[in-house]
Amino acid sequence: MHRRWQALFFLAATVAVFVGLAASVRADDALPGFDMKQYERQRVLTAADEYLTEEPITITAYPAARSAGGPHDYYSEADYDWPDPKNPNGPYIGRDGYSNPDNFVAHRAALIRMSVQVPALTAAYLITGDEKYARKAVEHLHAWFVDPKTLMNPSLLYSQAIRNKFTGRSIGIIDTLHLVEVARSIDLLRQRHLLGDDEAPVIQWFTDYEKWMRTHPYGITEGKAKNNHATCYWLQIAEFATLTGNQDDLIECRKRFKQQLLPQMAADGSFPEELRRTKPYCYSLFNLDQMVMLCKIISTPEDDLWHYTLPNGATLHTGLEFMYPYVVDKSKWPPNPKVHAPDVMWWQYWPVRSCAWLYGGIEYNEPKYIDLWKSLDANPTVEEVLRNLPIRQPVIWLN
Repeated sequence: MHRRWQALFFLAATVAVFVGLAASVRADDALPGFDMKQYERQRVLTAADEYLTEEPITITAYPAARSAGGPHDYYSEADYDWPDPKNPNGPYIGRDGYSNPDNFVAHRAALIRMSVQVPALTAAYLITGDEKYARKAVEHLHAWFVDPKTLMNPSLLYSQAIRNKFTGRSIGIIDTLHLVEVARSIDLLRQRHLLGDDEAPVIQWFTDYEKWMRTHPYGITEGKAKNNHATCYWLQIAEFATLTGNQDDLIECRKRFKQQLLPQMAADGSFPEELRRTKPYCYSLFNLDQMVMLCKIISTPEDDLWHYTLPNGATLHTGLEFMYPYVVDKSKWPPNPKVHAPDVMWWQYWPVRSCAWLYGGIEYNEPKYIDLWKSLDANPTVEEVLRNLPIRQPVIWLN
């Protein structure tokens, strides 16, 4: 990746929280009547104004020599796989939680860069009404999903590859989690007739990708996972189906939430599959965030998933209550020191401002969640944190 874009990626496109404004707003203001546009204005516009000078960069700018695909095929290598000391030229082996810095992640970095910029530009347009922000967002959409020279193919055959072992894997579908806010941005721009001639091909790209996810063996396998991978799969399907108007897939998402996803939660609100990992804190927060976001997208007055109760008595609120004290004071983690431990990597960079506390606070009328959301870092710059924080722009979700 060019040095300039590396700097942009690690800075993550945003600036420090506007402390004065945050201090002046009461927690209960984030419930009905709260002006999110005003609250986020400086943070969003400072970033978006910088993005106006940046040109789109897609995966075609980064040839992947080890990919079994072509220049338009997204490619990534498994984060936690390393050379085998006993067989250095053989298949890589896993070290859960330990990221190998030599693995190919340039396509993911480019995708995340776009997923940072397009929602921020869309939020800036919603805040100001100035179409220059929308036009710049559409430039990115054209490059990624329309221009035959630079577009990404609507499939993920070669993601999360393992050297000398797999050319791609089903779990690689988690990489496009960062398209969720992009899809939301597209829908908002479409509603305002700002996509122009790009509207039809952009919507068609997401239609094709959603179909691929739902029919290819990789997608079918990922959708049946028992941990955060399934949550992220169905979150993607939910937002892509909202964009494309696929009501059947939205019905399936609600079914999966009740029968497969929320049942990941134990009676105390924890996620046992995430607690077993070598980064249990990060993964617990990550899965909670995506489950809250999925609930926000697919819950309806007729099918209120926010209050759906498992046979063990747990609801999504139970999950928020479980993690809340560990986010307020991370030193209280782990919940069971005899079984769990701090994360093996990146521990010092969590928590950050994530969507669970904002939307959970609004839905459950919990001012303490809103206070917590406001107190956390809204502008993380660490690559690993950005990889696990796909929802960053509340303006486009509360609009």
